[in-house]
Amino acid sequence: MYRDNTLVPAEATRLLALGLLMEKPMSYAMLAQTVRGFTSLVVGPSLDLIGTPLEVLKVEGLVSLDKASETETLSLTDAGQEEFSYLMGSNLRAPVTDMSKLIIAIKMRLLHLADQTTQTMQVNLLVDIYERQLNRLLELKQGYSTTEGQFDNWLDLDIKHTTEQLKTYENMAEDMAKSVA
Repeated sequence: MYRDNTLVPAEATRLLALGLLMEKPMSYAMLAQTVRGFTSLVVGPSLDLIGTPLEVLKVEGLVSLDKASETETLSLTDAGQEEFSYLMGSNLRAPVTDMSKLIIAIKMRLLHLADQTTQTMQVNLLVDIYERQLNRLLELKQGYSTTEGQFDNWLDLDIKHTTEQLKTYENMAEDMAKSVA
């Protein structure tokens, strides 16, 4: 992890692999294909995401191999579930990079697998991130707006998009608070 407790690219793919196995056991080939497919669709092909092979998950005791079935399948171990919880609880960065967007996408994809406290924490982090992002954009508009060119149109679109995202995460947080109460 980085110093701010956010995931490095290899940890993002590890979180995705562990979460997929938490949902259901699958073959090594299917796991690799699903991880590669998901990450490529979110950020495009990326050398940053070609990290430690999934085979290392077996060596580290995070997954076990079931050879009894017709096709060998990987299953999550207790240590793998602990690692999933640890990675799922990491901080988030503002989604200004493809990697930040990927980590948010992975966490949203796997959020239902986390405990209620982690779910609430992650959604509240997203609310905070988008509030800060919107404030930066509004300050940018106030201080650097111009009557010429397309900057204002571009900025207005970004403000609209960020406002919609913020509202979505605020609604999620409200819904989660209601379900706990």
